[in-house]
Amino acid sequence: MRVSSLARTSITFTRRHPEDVRDRQIVISIDGEHVATLLYGQQATREVAPGRHRLRAHNTLFWKNLDLDLQPGEEARFVVINRAGSGTLSLLGILGVGPLYLTFEREA
Repeated sequence: MRVSSLARTSITFTRRHPEDVRDRQIVISIDGEHVATLLYGQQATREVAPGRHRLRAHNTLFWKNLDLDLQPGEEARFVVINRAGSGTLSLLGILGVGPLYLTFEREA
């Protein structure tokens, strides 16, 4: 979507948090449109029109949705993290796989 330069509004997703287990992709969409599939260390930015948007992130096991209302010129930044839970390491040792919990939150 092309956005007027006067009303440039953007949303950035970053996956660089030190607590991220650095495994499995995180898929991001805005208003039902695929934006990026992030691996650890990656970032994606999308320009959007001002107004209400629905953000969705998932790691194929856990899904998170956020509703967002952006003002003209606003830049929203989000961090996405795949975290190991209390039972993840045990299951990883026994089965070779374990659940990775998804954190998806707006940065200050």
